[in-house]
Order: sequence, then structure tokens, then C-alpha cells
Amino acid sequence: MNDLDFGTRNKRGDFRPRDAIGLPPFVSSSHRRSWANWFMDLLWPWNAVIIGISVFWWFVVVPDFETMKTFEFGWIARLFVAKWVALFLWMGVFEWRLYVQKKQDRRFKYNAKFPAEQPSDYFWFKSQNIDNFLRSMFVSVPICVAFEVVIFWAFANGHAQWVDASSWQVYLALIVFFTGAFHESYFFFAHWAMHWKPFYDWCHTIHHNSINPSPWTSMSNHPVESALQFAPAFLYLLVPATPFLAMHHLNFVAFSALIGHIGFDKIELGESRAIDSDNLSHYLHHKHFEVNYCDNGVMPWDRWFGSFHDGTAEGDRLMGERHQRKVEKMNAGKST
Repeated sequence: MNDLDFGTRNKRGDFRPRDAIGLPPFVSSSHRRSWANWFMDLLWPWNAVIIGISVFWWFVVVPDFETMKTFEFGWIARLFVAKWVALFLWMGVFEWRLYVQKKQDRRFKYNAKFPAEQPSDYFWFKSQNIDNFLRSMFVSVPICVAFEVVIFWAFANGHAQWVDASSWQVYLALIVFFTGAFHESYFFFAHWAMHWKPFYDWCHTIHHNSINPSPWTSMSNHPVESALQFAPAFLYLLVPATPFLAMHHLNFVAFSALIGHIGFDKIELGESRAIDSDNLSHYLHHKHFEVNYCDNGVMPWDRWFGSFHDGTAEGDRLMGERHQRKVEKMNAGKST
């Protein structure tokens, strides 16, 4: 495929898609998505895949809840190995195809360089790939599994209101369907807080060292940041729910992290077919730091709070104006 049919490249070779990032239909904007497209974006394709993973997880991986009434090595190890292997394959397949084999070369790649071409002292062994792999797989994955273990143990021992799924079908289905919107709303405010300078310098800078993200960057975080991302799953212990909902929320956070870090606007499926990666919004956050605190733009919090970048030259201009106002305000404060 010719990516220039869908966008442009600058002198450095960085790709910019032609179309602006769409906003939800309940926001006043020339780039609004239709209601049908917005509802479809909540489900297809990525969320549908993650729901499928969670259904498989529930019926094949999750141990018997009688077993999980006590903390025992066997069932905990089972959950850890399953999650580790699944996420290794999930991120690894994209990493291998796009960044090792380079099946698309640099077509549709936002940043023309590959991380392996940019060694840096910011990373362990000066390698973003090694650093991101180790942090994702040996820091964030164990935290995710630890939370899953505690939640399953709590449900098994009656420390949560486990409702009958057959009597709460609509309620439970709506929660699953809107998990992405709920996560993005929480993540916006948590993520914004992470950019508070003391917290950023101590914690969030580890993730932002990867200005040019790749799939292994997905969960390359400080342990505190990973814990904050997975923490909302504990809310299911406080409301009528089932352990499936909490498990699916953890899966959603873990598996959907990939979407914002693929680094390519489209993933080619052949010579004439490709699917949208839906990760421009978060790529721009890695590039510019102070825009698009939401993950994928399903919710318009950035638009409402003035941090939205739609991926266009106009978005660059508005970002520049915001930055200029911020500098003028800081300078005014120093002069008083």
C-alpha cells in the first residue's frame, strides 16, 4: 500500500494521517463521529477481541472458586503463567511483525525511526526495546496478576456482592460494553495527575522516556503507575458485580495498552487491505507530553479540559497557543 494516499510525510519521514481524530457525537465539533461510529468504536475491533479474551479466560483459565478461597501457589502460578504468556504473545506478535521483521517497512509509521536505531542512556542497557520488555513483562504483568488474585480471593470468600448473572444480564452487559469509556474517564484524571511535576519526575517519566513508542512500551511503567492503572478493578468489590467484570477490567487495561503504542497508523493485512490502529491520539501524547491524556479519544475529556490535539496542523497551532499562554502566565508570576 502507498501510505501517501492516506496522509503526508515531513522531511524527517514522519507520517501524518490526513484525517483528524474524531470526537464523540455529543461534542460540538466539525470532526464529530456519528453515533453509529462512536458505538462501533466502543466495540470494534479491539474491544471485541479483548471481550473474547476475557470469555476464554473465564471458562478456560480461571480456577474453581472453591480452590481460590485460600492463597495457594498452584492456582496463583496458573494465573500468572497464563497472563504472562498471553500478554507476551499479544505484544510480541505486533513487535515481531512491525519492528523486527519490519513487514511494513516504515509505511504508516508516525515516527520514521525505529527504537532500535536510537540507543539512549535513559534505558536499561541503552535499549528501549529491552527496557520496555523487562518493565512490561516483569513489573506490570505481576502487578496485574496480584490484583486479579486478591479480587478472586475476595469474591470466593464472600467479601463482595456477587450477583446472579442470569438476573442482571442487561446491567452486566452494559458494564462490559462501556468498560472502555469508564477506563478512559478514570485514566484521563489519573494520567493528568501523573503529569504533576513531582509525580512525573518520580514516576511517570519512566513511561515517557519512550518518545517513540512500540508495542513493548505498552506497560513499561513505574510500579506505582501500573498499580494506579489497574486499581479501578477493586471498585467491583464495592458494587453489585461478578468476578468476571473485575477480571475483564484488568484484561481491558492490560491488553488495550497495546493500542496506544503500536506506532503505526494502519496495520497492513495484504497489498490492498489494512486496519486502523486507532493509536494516533496516544502517540501524540508521547510526542508532545501535554496533549491527549485520554487513551484513545473515546471520551472527550481532553476537549473539555483544553488539552486536545486532533492530529492536524491546526492542532499544532492550537497547542502552540496554549503553550505560549502557559509561558506568559509563568513569566507573569515570576515578575510579581
